[in-house]
Amino acid sequence: MTSEEAQIVWFTAWVSALSTVVIVPPGLGVAWLLARHRWPGKTLVETLISLPLVMPPVATGLILLKLLGRHGAIGSFLHNTLDFDLVFTWRAVLVSLGVMSFPLLVRSARVAFEEVNPRLEQIARTLGAGNSRVFCTITLPLALRGVIGGTVLAFARALGEFGATIMVAGNIPGKTSTLSLAIFQSVQLGQDAHAFRLLAVSVALAFAAVWCSECLLRHKRAPA
Repeated sequence: MTSEEAQIVWFTAWVSALSTVVIVPPGLGVAWLLARHRWPGKTLVETLISLPLVMPPVATGLILLKLLGRHGAIGSFLHNTLDFDLVFTWRAVLVSLGVMSFPLLVRSARVAFEEVNPRLEQIARTLGAGNSRVFCTITLPLALRGVIGGTVLAFARALGEFGATIMVAGNIPGKTSTLSLAIFQSVQLGQDAHAFRLLAVSVALAFAAVWCSECLLRHKRAPA
């Protein structure tokens, strides 16, 4: 593996991991709200969260580009107020990966929270536990398998993201080039050997993520 390929692999791995870490707290919060509460606009929120799963990734990327560009609602505020740009930087890669993987985390965590018996939470509250303690000691441990599964799916989705990323961040060598973007460019240029080396690394990373998750879950299920 060349130094250029190693840089692409390292960049993809750490930015995918960072995007997953960033979306876990809000993802769990949204999943818990959807699983445990009824409120006006809930169906609309559910639909909006699921949209990146069914829309073409390039369409999601175009929306992000419109919002985060210098003339967009968010991008103009960041540029004019903080002199801070997102598009065509590594931060744009982070945002696009997070947006595309967020629905997978929320859906898995929501199902896991819904499978937790609410009576167990009510019993803990009658014993004096607050909402935060109930969540940390009852709800989250019982739903941990689904949460871990959703987190792994989100990370794996981030590793393979292409359409939204190329729209928002481009494919700038050494700055925003991820594994999927580099594989596509190598195929376009006829560099099949380079493309297959990166493909092998991409498969290995995804396999390793799922393998580690399975080992962790098996350890947690093992009898004391």
